[in-house]
Amino acid sequence: AALERQIRSYVKSPEDVNRLLVREMRDYDREHFRVLYLDRKGGLIVAEDVSVGGLSSSIVHPREVFKTAVKRSAASIILAHNHPSGDPSPSKEDLEITRRLQEAANIMGIELLDHVIIGESAYYSLKEKGLL
Repeated sequence: AALERQIRSYVKSPEDVNRLLVREMRDYDREHFRVLYLDRKGGLIVAEDVSVGGLSSSIVHPREVFKTAVKRSAASIILAHNHPSGDPSPSKEDLEITRRLQEAANIMGIELLDHVIIGESAYYSLKEKGLL
């Protein structure tokens, strides 16, 4: 366990999220919705794809997002997904899913820190833009 703690990634900002995920996620041809599960100090416990969508959308259910959070005792989560188009601007659906997951997080007592959308050469943080 001590070794695991030493090599654990810490996620403190949208840049950290982008750095962790961009190389892999920017080239996907479909939307992958990934959740980063964090401990109390912002250490990454696990990152998990909860949904892989069609070419332009993914369906995300709160129970899928929070199942692992509860199982792994995550204190907080960060949502991330890619836009195969390369443009990281959030869609109406992205904002709606974030709102639904924020409500569920509040009920579960797990902090939803951010939702980061990864594009080809840029990312979009809903928290940075005041949408979370």
